[in-house]
Amino acid sequence: MELRQRLSRWARPVAYFGTNPISVVGAVLTTSAGIMLVAFWAFDLFGGRPIHPYAGIVLFLILPGLFVLGLVLMPIGLWWRRRSIRRRGEVPAEYPPVHLSRPALRNAAMFVAVATILNLAIVGTGTYRGIEYMDSQQFCGMTCHKVMAPEFSAYLATPHSHVACVECHIGPGATWFLRAKLTGTRQLIAVTRDTYSRPIPVPVHQLRPAQETCEHCHWPRRFVGDKLVIKTKYSDDEANTPLVTVLLMKVGGHGAGGPTGIHGRHVDEAGRVSFVSNEGRRLVIPAVRYLDDAGKMVDFLSEDAGGKPPAEGERRTMDCMDCHNRPAHTFELPDRAVDDALTAGAISRALPFVRKKSVELLKTEYPDRDTAQRELGERLAEYYRKEYPKIYESRRSEIDAAGAQIQAIYERNVFPNMKVTWGTYPNHLGHEAFPGCFRCHDDKHKAADGRVIKQDCDACHTVVAMEESNPKILADLGMR
Repeated sequence: MELRQRLSRWARPVAYFGTNPISVVGAVLTTSAGIMLVAFWAFDLFGGRPIHPYAGIVLFLILPGLFVLGLVLMPIGLWWRRRSIRRRGEVPAEYPPVHLSRPALRNAAMFVAVATILNLAIVGTGTYRGIEYMDSQQFCGMTCHKVMAPEFSAYLATPHSHVACVECHIGPGATWFLRAKLTGTRQLIAVTRDTYSRPIPVPVHQLRPAQETCEHCHWPRRFVGDKLVIKTKYSDDEANTPLVTVLLMKVGGHGAGGPTGIHGRHVDEAGRVSFVSNEGRRLVIPAVRYLDDAGKMVDFLSEDAGGKPPAEGERRTMDCMDCHNRPAHTFELPDRAVDDALTAGAISRALPFVRKKSVELLKTEYPDRDTAQRELGERLAEYYRKEYPKIYESRRSEIDAAGAQIQAIYERNVFPNMKVTWGTYPNHLGHEAFPGCFRCHDDKHKAADGRVIKQDCDACHTVVAMEESNPKILADLGMR
């Protein structure tokens, strides 16, 4: 009986002040959003169809926000109506009775209690789904499709395409999660106002240390030893002659004899290598500090910088990302991409000059992607129709397949609206297309004692064969 009286005293002012437009609007928002959320989750659970990116924003972000807004408006409405009535001096000495002994009121109170519990469940689930959606590849790569289209396209073509974006860009822990979302808020404002950079700058200073992300799966200090690498390029002659280079890469690692090879010398728990970069993208490295085998720190200063320590810049301990800077967003160059397609058989070597013509067409500047997609295939076909009419007739399917391949290469690498073209994003791995290794290994970084960071081929790899049509080593190994 005492519990009923307490409930009655609580319910009477709520019922009296609850009849106001603000609380009613709140109730409508909460009820409508809640029903839509529950209905959609059921459809999502049993429908089995993928969620459209923009639908995800509404269903995982906007609707839960409206649901919470409604819950907030209801008590605000109660407070507003109570304040208004008090100002007019119309607050009754005793609120109209609410008799919980009446079945209708008792059922209503029970409904409110159950609905409150459900509201809490919906808010919790909605919040979780919202966070989950914001962490998905779909949200990161497709929702802001014009902005992230280049990075998302490159991501889909790499071995990391099944690794969630947040695994590398955020990683575990609340601190980096909050940091990423705050950064994302600024980016969202820039997208909304159309003030974002074109192309999107490389976020070298916002990335989490590789030890906290990459090394959850990779272990650079593990001893790997030497690794055989085969690279095939093709001549611009009529036969598209293959030229094979065989390298024995000295990956090394940390073995019983200490650190050896590329990984052993560059990545070490003791921070063996650090450097200073002062131009933002780490393309120019004027100073390198190295811990030698005797335990002495040696400073190497670049002649290009006057042989003096830079007055300003970022000092950084070297980690995976300083060489593998595009592990999940690798953009190709036209010649390398065509060579790979020829090696895979996606472009037929039987088509004369197909390598030369394909690279030439890819390097041509087009006003937009639609024009490029139309003209790449048409121009390749037209070339063979005019220059090799017999081959055009007998190998039309191979010509069409080659056209489709160069269209695909262009599609995943060039985005005129974002000012992304061939070579926009340098790749530091290797030294063929970009300086890469030669940022430090250039024979120009010198120490006070006369030591030099050498540009020595044998330091990182042994050249077993260099651009040979049929390397003997591959035959000896049974690989040809």
